[in-house]
Amino acid sequence: MDTLIFEVGTALVLVAFAAILAAKLKFSIIPFLIILGMLVGPHAPDLGLIDLRFIESGEVISFLGRVGVIFLLFYLGLEFSIKKLIKSGKSIVFGGTVHISINFILGLLYGYIIGFPLLETLIIAGIITISSSAIVAKVIVDLRRSGNKETELILGIIMFDDIFLAVYLSVVSGLVLGDATSFVGALTSVLIAVGYMLLFFVVARKATSFLNKVLDISSNEIFIIVIFAILFFVAGFSETIHVAEAIGALLLGLVFSETEHSDRIEHLVVPFRDFFGAIFFFSFGLSIDPFSLGGAVWLALGAVFITLIGNFTAGMIAGRKAGLSHKASTNIGLTIISRGEFSIIVANLGIAGGLMATIKVNLFISMFSVDMVTTW
Repeated sequence: MDTLIFEVGTALVLVAFAAILAAKLKFSIIPFLIILGMLVGPHAPDLGLIDLRFIESGEVISFLGRVGVIFLLFYLGLEFSIKKLIKSGKSIVFGGTVHISINFILGLLYGYIIGFPLLETLIIAGIITISSSAIVAKVIVDLRRSGNKETELILGIIMFDDIFLAVYLSVVSGLVLGDATSFVGALTSVLIAVGYMLLFFVVARKATSFLNKVLDISSNEIFIIVIFAILFFVAGFSETIHVAEAIGALLLGLVFSETEHSDRIEHLVVPFRDFFGAIFFFSFGLSIDPFSLGGAVWLALGAVFITLIGNFTAGMIAGRKAGLSHKASTNIGLTIISRGEFSIIVANLGIAGGLMATIKVNLFISMFSVDMVTTW
């Protein structure tokens, strides 16, 4: 019997209950959805008619979650001015470099101290280093920090993270999977990522009038179809050149923010952002098996502590260097603490290479959820 729709419907009912509970308790919805996902999923018992393992619908829910990330980052881009980001260029490069350097070094030291071999240590360092763009976006939107001075720097840092991710995956995948890798290959990844991002900045500065004409559509139906077509094409194309689809969505949002149609786009996108964004956090929880952690919880807590120290320090240094207040600098560190979708990519690389036992991978994936809960 085909139970796909029923499973998806069950998942949405659970998400709805979690949303109502979070609202009643006046908490962020994110921890509730992640914990809910952890309690069900592939490791949950089969209750017969209602299968909370979501085996048949797992891939569909995961895909809908990816759509949620795209909408979250696209909306965040719409909230900002690309001109302000350009003005903050030096601060972004400095802040991004500090963030990557501090966290990657701490990750290497942590892996070494707990006795992991070199390749496992490189995987751990990558997991600890890269912030979750989806969670960062959700925090900024939910806490209404879009207008804060530090938010431009936070956006720049997560884009800088993506450049690092392109280089990191190019090099480490070669070492872990045995594929050929070279300095030229890594350099090419960097140049493609940087060039692709700069292209959006050029389009935003030079093609605004053209975009205003293209988007001058009276019908909301046709307008939203055109916007979504461009959004998903750009996000998908970004992935093909090893730039995260979420970053592609963010960049497109920044471009559209310069047009006279930005308010209309925001208004139409919000319901999709909220619906699919909730599914993302639920699907993220589905990927975590709490029963496999065992005695590794203490290692996970140690990783959380390292991440807190690294990100708080990086945020303070980057913020103060940019001339921001102590409070704004603290906000930077606390906002970029969360780990999520990018770190799962790195963890899966370790699994594919046969480097890490499932319990070790899951302990670090569990770090992300604990990490995110501490943010609220």
